[in-house]
Amino acid sequence: MRAWGMRVLFLGDIVGKPGREFVKAQVKVLREELQLDFVVANGENSAAGSGITGAIAGELFDADIDGVTLGDHVWDQRGFTDEIGTLASVCRPANLPAENPGRTYLILKKNGFKLGVFTVLGRTFMKTQADCPFRTADHMIGELHPQCDAILAEIHAETTSEKVAFGWYMDGRAQMVVGTHTHIPTGDATILPRGTAYHTDAGMCGPYESILGREIQPILLKFLDGLPRMWPVASNDVRLCGTLVEIDVEQRIATKCEQFTLRAR
Repeated sequence: MRAWGMRVLFLGDIVGKPGREFVKAQVKVLREELQLDFVVANGENSAAGSGITGAIAGELFDADIDGVTLGDHVWDQRGFTDEIGTLASVCRPANLPAENPGRTYLILKKNGFKLGVFTVLGRTFMKTQADCPFRTADHMIGELHPQCDAILAEIHAETTSEKVAFGWYMDGRAQMVVGTHTHIPTGDATILPRGTAYHTDAGMCGPYESILGREIQPILLKFLDGLPRMWPVASNDVRLCGTLVEIDVEQRIATKCEQFTLRAR
C-alpha cells in the first residue's frame, strides 16, 4: 500500500467471450502499470452475453480480478443458482428477494485494508423484482461500515436519473459509487462534495462495433420489424472500460476519479 492510499479499478459489464478474453489478457498488466490494489468487475454478461457460470468466474479470478459483481442477468445461465454459493468472491444484487442464493456483499482485503463491495438494482424500467435500492443501501452501509476501511457501491440501473440520485444519496457514506447496465461509458467521473467518487456508467468490457455488445444487423432489424431473432455477441473494436479511483486511507475519502478506457490494437 502506498503512503497516499489505495487504487481501485472497477470494470464495467464484461460482455461475452471477446470481452472476457481481453480482460483476462490485460488485468495482470494493468495491475502493475497502474499500481492497482483492487480490481472489481461486473461479470453478469460474461457468458455468451447473458449471465455467468462458475467456470467463467474462475477464469476471471485466475486473471487477477479480486471480486465479481452481478446484475439483472444474474440467473440467466442454467445451474448458476446452485453454483453461486460456492463462489466466495462473487456477490449478487443485494436488493433481490432474500430467498435468492448468493452473497449480498464482499469484503476484499489487501495489506490490512478492507474494501466492502455491494450492488443494488435500480427499479426504473427494470423488469427484475427488487426492493428499494436506496433503503437496501442504507442497510448495506450500516453492515459494512464497521467492518471496512472503504466501500464501493454499484448501482446496476437503466436510467441516469436513478443512478445520479443514488450517487448523491451515497455521498460521504461510500468512497466509490459506480453505475453499470447500459454498456455506454459516461463522461461524468467526478468526486462529490463529501468525498465520494462517482461515475454514472463505467461502460462495458467488450466489442464496441456493436449495439451494446451485440451484432448490429439483427438489432436494427428488430427495431424495424419487431420480429424475434438471435442477437449474437459482436467481435470488433474490443475495449476495456471502467472507473479508476484513488482513496485516501487516512481521511477515508476519494481523491481521484477517472473514466478508464483501453482499446485492443
